[in-house]
Amino acid sequence: MTSQASQDKADAAETLEGAPRRGRVRGRIRGRGRVRVRKGAPLPLLLPALIGLAFLLVPLVALLVRAPWRSLPDLLTSTEVWQALQLSLVCATAATAVSLVVGVPLAWLLARVEFPGRGLVRALVTLPLVLPPVVGGVALLMALGRNGVVGQWLDSWFGITLPFTTTGVVVAEAFVAMPFLVISVEGTLRAADPRHEEAATTLGASRFTAFRRVTLPLIAPGIAAGAVLAWARALGEFGATITFAGNFPGRTQTMPLAVYLALQNDPDAAIALSLVLLAVSIAVLAGLRDRWMTAS
Repeated sequence: MTSQASQDKADAAETLEGAPRRGRVRGRIRGRGRVRVRKGAPLPLLLPALIGLAFLLVPLVALLVRAPWRSLPDLLTSTEVWQALQLSLVCATAATAVSLVVGVPLAWLLARVEFPGRGLVRALVTLPLVLPPVVGGVALLMALGRNGVVGQWLDSWFGITLPFTTTGVVVAEAFVAMPFLVISVEGTLRAADPRHEEAATTLGASRFTAFRRVTLPLIAPGIAAGAVLAWARALGEFGATITFAGNFPGRTQTMPLAVYLALQNDPDAAIALSLVLLAVSIAVLAGLRDRWMTAS
């Protein structure tokens, strides 16, 4: 018994003695890891990273360097530029409103309702994100054109013609911008706890009332972020707009179309409009910094 007790004491002492030693070793390892991370990146990674950074930043810096700052106020207040600015703002806002009206319920359907083929529907909803905008414009023409699958009935029954009109600009911008809103809202809905809605329904509220009074306040930040993204995407839309709505000054010529046209005749005006779009993009990133960016 005495020898066994002595052996147990010796084992306990060795354990206590080894614990700080192991802690010091782990501390040194962890400390070294932090020092190595902050000391710098290896050259095979640093050099391509700097090249990629320069590749992304140099064109933007060149745009600022070559900007006609002295004549910028006159360029932005000219009739043609002002028409394009005004039309772009109005159409992008209208396209965002359309996206909100139909996109938020669609996001709720994808996030909350189980139905056959939901994965396929989600893939089709996000398809305009990867579809070339010109192809989207052609698809809109085939669907909503005067001889399109749906457009022929709109023309013959109601006398509604969408292509090459201001309404056609809104339709084209909503087509390419709505997926941004749907993805943002669906992700927010999936992160929200559905038990709040279930509690509201058990207390007698209908599903629509629970959505309006409970779910909407919970997902309001996601809706706001998606709306900002959709608005920015609609403002910068080019391919689907020029294919489906054309390029008519004062009626369908938005800022990207005006930039393309001015680049051939008046490069200074093209740079001025490009600066406006650049400023809008920076404002969007600044507005979403709390959602996408974290402090180092």
